[in-house]
Amino acid sequence: MKLCIIGTGYVGLVTGACFAEVGHHVICVDNDVAKVNLLRGGGIPIFEPGLEELVRKNTTAGRLHFTDSIKEGVEKSDVIFICVPTPRQPDGSVDLSFIEKVAREIASAIDGGYKIVVDKSTVPVKTGEKVAETIKRYCKAQAEVDVVSNPEFLREGFAIEDLMKPDRVVIGVTSQRPVAPLREIYAPFNAPFIVTDINSAELIKHAANSFLALKISYINAVAAICEASGANVEEVATGIGLDARIGRRFLNAGLGFGGSCFPKDLSAFIKISEQLGYDFQLLKEVERINADQMERFLKKITDTLWVLKEKKIGVLGLAFKQNTDDVRMSPALDLCLRLQKEGAALRVHDPRAMEKAKAVLKNVTYVDDMNAVADGCDALVIATEWPEFKRVDLERAKREMSHPIIFDGRNLLDPAEMARLGFVYKSIGR
Repeated sequence: MKLCIIGTGYVGLVTGACFAEVGHHVICVDNDVAKVNLLRGGGIPIFEPGLEELVRKNTTAGRLHFTDSIKEGVEKSDVIFICVPTPRQPDGSVDLSFIEKVAREIASAIDGGYKIVVDKSTVPVKTGEKVAETIKRYCKAQAEVDVVSNPEFLREGFAIEDLMKPDRVVIGVTSQRPVAPLREIYAPFNAPFIVTDINSAELIKHAANSFLALKISYINAVAAICEASGANVEEVATGIGLDARIGRRFLNAGLGFGGSCFPKDLSAFIKISEQLGYDFQLLKEVERINADQMERFLKKITDTLWVLKEKKIGVLGLAFKQNTDDVRMSPALDLCLRLQKEGAALRVHDPRAMEKAKAVLKNVTYVDDMNAVADGCDALVIATEWPEFKRVDLERAKREMSHPIIFDGRNLLDPAEMARLGFVYKSIGR
């Protein structure tokens, strides 16, 4: 099918590349001309495992194209996917100005016939109704348009796998007409296909992400009980996670959740519920536990090092999670900024996120070699769960540090091994 993807961020670019990979003809639109030129030249503006190769392969094959013209994308496509940002506002609600602007531009570009407009951005319930009203208001051509909600469930760092092998595909519609074309688009992925009304589809995304955030905050709260009682949170998580009704995923204690999705979607769902007359106190507590988790970890550091002023601390990890260069709402970056505020001097490393971190985290020493981060430091902190950090040269770290102290915010290292090596080792819930 002929598809248009508006927005080439983490969701849009992955969606466009994967649709092209299974044989669809895709035009990706972005209003950033420099980004479009980069993509046309075979580069990509973000890091996502396997994405650069997928983009290059399908661009060369002629199935994937890039333009800065919405008009071109709409005219040449049967189905238009909206994948633009929906940033968080200070009060926790969602800024829908990008969605509204794109809806107007799509409406102006439609020149007749039948079009399907698919909202893939994460939006509050009832946004689909507003998009449909906007397109109807601004479309001057004699055309028929169906607006569909198709929420994405992509994890940064695993986005290609999640799109090519999805747990489910959800579409929300107001009529049955767009169902068959959407089934055809997603048929190669061989996933359960769920058809709902638009409002239900929009709620599914916020409800799903908020539930996952709840699981993370729950196990972090349990970790506090484990520390107080001498239990091991990893053994507890395995024991409860083997219950098929619960599952082991998202039961890893750590610094708390971050990134561009969970914090934003959680606060948005709280605000949406409030606007609908329901005080979602459970989710407010999830937010509080998540904020407290960082405070608890900082207390571990200050209790051990006492005064942080003029202390040199090495930090492994800046991205909000492994396999991405995204530092938006990153607990690791937040930790660095808090340590700086206390007067600590930082040596930092991340396999992918250092360039993006430089725009936010200044006056630190960026270190290319993870094994050199601890050199001359009073302590080493693991802040992101990159698997390579499990292989950091601990013998060198012990030799080069002023005192062998490690704060493991992601429980990557083995406490018994750390004791054997002679480290003062502090982790989460163990």
